[in-house]
Amino acid sequence: MSGENQLHSEAQFLVVQQHQLNAVGDQLGAISLTLAQLQSSQEQNDKLLDQLLAQACTVATSDDVVVIFDNCDLDLDLDIDIEPDTATTPLVPMIKPLSLLDCVQVDSSACWNDYLAAADAYSARNNVQLLADPFLLLMSDTQRIALEKRIKEEFSLKNANCDKYDYMIAGTCGLIGGLVDIFFVGLPGQGAVGKMADETTNKLVENFARMNGWDGPRNPDHATASAIGFLERNFKVNYDHRHTADVGGAFKMSTGNHHIKSLAHSPDLTGLFFSLLNQFTSTASFISDGKLITIDTKTFELRGTNLVSKVFAGFANWLGHLFSDMAGSSGTLSSGGRGTGIPMPFFSLLQLLEVGEFGQHRQTFATIAVRVFEQGYDLRHGFALSIPVLITEILTRLMWTVKQRFYHDQPWLQCVPSAANPELRRMLMIAHGSLCLVDAVDAGVRSGGEIIQFMLRSNMVAWARFGTLALTEIRAWYVEGNLDIAAVDDYLEREYRRMVA
Repeated sequence: MSGENQLHSEAQFLVVQQHQLNAVGDQLGAISLTLAQLQSSQEQNDKLLDQLLAQACTVATSDDVVVIFDNCDLDLDLDIDIEPDTATTPLVPMIKPLSLLDCVQVDSSACWNDYLAAADAYSARNNVQLLADPFLLLMSDTQRIALEKRIKEEFSLKNANCDKYDYMIAGTCGLIGGLVDIFFVGLPGQGAVGKMADETTNKLVENFARMNGWDGPRNPDHATASAIGFLERNFKVNYDHRHTADVGGAFKMSTGNHHIKSLAHSPDLTGLFFSLLNQFTSTASFISDGKLITIDTKTFELRGTNLVSKVFAGFANWLGHLFSDMAGSSGTLSSGGRGTGIPMPFFSLLQLLEVGEFGQHRQTFATIAVRVFEQGYDLRHGFALSIPVLITEILTRLMWTVKQRFYHDQPWLQCVPSAANPELRRMLMIAHGSLCLVDAVDAGVRSGGEIIQFMLRSNMVAWARFGTLALTEIRAWYVEGNLDIAAVDDYLEREYRRMVA
């Protein structure tokens, strides 16, 4: 029996129990009425008896009446023949007798289905009407109205009710994030935040190499290049093709774009899936010209004796190889260059958008995405792009908390900046929208309308965050008034814990 059917059956049985309670109440009322009638009849009989006793006393005390019994036998022969009256009317009770109550009869060995069958039989005997929604029979109209009002107030999805200060605060936070993006991020690897992100990535690669047995560089000036070389030797994969010749001329590829064309080099679930697939099947998967291309490689044997160990080895190879490519190649770093890192999560999938005609050479959006990556728009730049987004997020949540505590006088527990709050959710969307607006204006002005420069100066992390918030807000607007299942579950969980405490 499914959960819904189980709940429906339990509700129907509650209807039967409610009918039994009503029957018991009616029976108690009938008993009270009968007892009242008996008491009234008893009082009338008492009055009549008192009258008879009074009359008897009057006769006994009267001087005109003399009754003498002189120890003699009194034998009266009235000479009256008394015949039984066969047409005597039977006595009719003045009070209607009470009937026995019906009940649901089951024994101790009965199961739930037997219980339901007995309840159905009771319903049939007593004409209990079971509606499609038995819960309607379990509440009065007043109770149902009160319940609907409470559900609407406490458990319904609500839209935001922001005031002008909320919008002003959100817009200001987004403007601050936008200014940080303009003056401290800029083009890949050039802004102050971008250079800091590159250095942080280098340290991250070195620390990961040390965790896997790297003893450090011989030349401290080339520490990152040495760590990359160590990782390349220890985490080899079969899909690390770099040139057009490596793929048999199936498509054009170079050292500057092979990380974005190879799906296994993507630091997300897509990359993990294709990495394991390629390692298990000795293949390599690429995207080029909007198409998925798979080529055979040399036989690649994963370490491990069973499937679980081989999957773990494949995951370790994928992760280690990503770290070896994250900061660029060892040769490029040794020569003082920045190198080509790995793409941001899901950025590789933009190559599937083989649509449009952009720029002087009328190139598709997929080609534009590859060219943007070749100029340094990689994961390291993604770290830099996330800084203004993070600043906007933190500032907005912090200011919302301060406003709730000191302007609305809410207790601290009600000031937790959860995105489930409709007003905070709206403020976050406005803030990130302001950041994206500032970013778009700056990119448009500085690029001069050139599509590649526009994308290089655009903060795709901010646009992705704004997109998710906008979709959430649209969904909240669409489902406004619907039941908030999460809130109901939380309430039931709290009530359950309160009852068992």
